[in-house]
Amino acid sequence: MTTKGSRPGGRSARIQQAVHQAVRDLQDELGRAELTVPMIADRAGVTPSTIYRRWGDLTELLSDVAVERLRPQAPPADRGNLHDDLMTWASEFLEEVSSPTGRAFIVDALGGDPERGNAGQCSAFTAEAVGIILGRAAARGERTPSIEMVLDHVVAPITYRVLFRSDRLWDDSRTFVRTLLSNLAAITVTNPTPGN
Repeated sequence: MTTKGSRPGGRSARIQQAVHQAVRDLQDELGRAELTVPMIADRAGVTPSTIYRRWGDLTELLSDVAVERLRPQAPPADRGNLHDDLMTWASEFLEEVSSPTGRAFIVDALGGDPERGNAGQCSAFTAEAVGIILGRAAARGERTPSIEMVLDHVVAPITYRVLFRSDRLWDDSRTFVRTLLSNLAAITVTNPTPGN
């Protein structure tokens, strides 16, 4: 059984691409608050009923577009050791999600229907990037925390501050990330978790 929003290939893929592009263009031109389903449908060359049938409502469509925009375009940088790899990745993650556009994408991704899994997909992108970093470190013989430990002690505090305390984001994001990584290192040394 095909679920709403998951029909791959052919006409469906072309419609998704056209609608996503229309959303991106209109967001750039008018801002997110001005978007309507009829406006997006007109720009994409489809009927509003096509959008409602596929996505259900504007919130779900914006969530779907946000997930695509949050998808990493490249694997995390390899700096040669776990600390530097995590420092680089976490600093870039913080910079990306704390920007006005990044924050809006996170809010949109979280605003979708939990049953459709857009928020889970964002989490999977993050876990995959962390897994790559940890896998490289393990291959070099470094002691590594679990993926969940990195998510809990690095990603979660960043995400919380971006969503709920954005006015309290530290001016020096590298200091914030460095503190999170120091805390993670202390936990990893005192309570190593086998495997990722």
